[in-house]
Amino acid sequence: MSTTDDRRFEILRAIVTDFVDTQEPIGSKALVERHQLGVSSATVRNDMAVLEAEGYITQPHTSSGRVPTDKGYRMFVDRISEIKPLSSAERRAILSVLDSGVDLDDVLRRSVKLLAQLTRQVAVIQYPVLSAATVRHLEVVALSPSRLLLVVIVDNGRVEQRMVALNEDHDEDDIARLRDLFSAALHGKRLEAASAAVAELANSAPDDIRGAVLNIATVLVETLVERGDDRLVLGGTSNLARSAADFTPVVGGMDTVLEALEEQVVVLKILATTQDMGQVTVQIGEETQTENLRGTSVVSTGYGASGTVFGGVGVLGPTRMDYPGTIASVAAVAKYIGEVLAER
Repeated sequence: MSTTDDRRFEILRAIVTDFVDTQEPIGSKALVERHQLGVSSATVRNDMAVLEAEGYITQPHTSSGRVPTDKGYRMFVDRISEIKPLSSAERRAILSVLDSGVDLDDVLRRSVKLLAQLTRQVAVIQYPVLSAATVRHLEVVALSPSRLLLVVIVDNGRVEQRMVALNEDHDEDDIARLRDLFSAALHGKRLEAASAAVAELANSAPDDIRGAVLNIATVLVETLVERGDDRLVLGGTSNLARSAADFTPVVGGMDTVLEALEEQVVVLKILATTQDMGQVTVQIGEETQTENLRGTSVVSTGYGASGTVFGGVGVLGPTRMDYPGTIASVAAVAKYIGEVLAER
């Protein structure tokens, strides 16, 4: 990249930084005063004219300065060479908050609250994906001779409970046999591969408990193996009110963003495409491919442990966002969610 291109990027970087801080259009005089650009105001004005002609900045009003466009934010994000890491105190605070969670639900609730506080944006976390989870333990509890409670614990921290109605009564010995059969068949297996194991179990079960095996197998397959992963935890939606002015140019304003958040499938779809652990993805404006979110940016990544992705985590806010700080916070929280869940 030429020296001229480097200089123009520094001007763009300064415009993005100042606009994020002030929410006011940025003029050439302010840039020269605030930043050591090493060139005259005339050169800055000329470079700003080129940046505007190329679509990186725009002038919202004839008498105002310039603001970044989505294309400008994209160049800024793509050329972030160094993300400032969180301090040791911040990292310890994150781990302390998450490690205090009593169960999966509590850990995820704490995570969205913490991430929303760190970024001052809306935080979103997808519940661990069941299909990719491995069965750690399965318990069969008799509530009555013809009614069972299944408890399935998987390696990503999720605990699923299901009721099973049996076609006939069974005693404690039968329940113990059922527990042993299903535990042996499913322990250590991924739920996405569990259908075959459950089907084989139903075919080979002893005649006297085959009916019960079929009842349990049906519940497992229909409610765990074949169920979509559609649970999402939101936090910090009130932060949108702070940025209401950023959404006014968008058709429908902030209401359209709230509608998209209510339709969780929209956010889940975005998270599903950005679940590489250790790799934070930034989608800006129309890159979200969602009409109601074209005035927003989504910063997201995957969380998990031992190379297995449990789900997606990220933040959503206006395109006028502190991208370096947000990227660092999302990466850190995702890392610690995975560590905390892996230890449970």
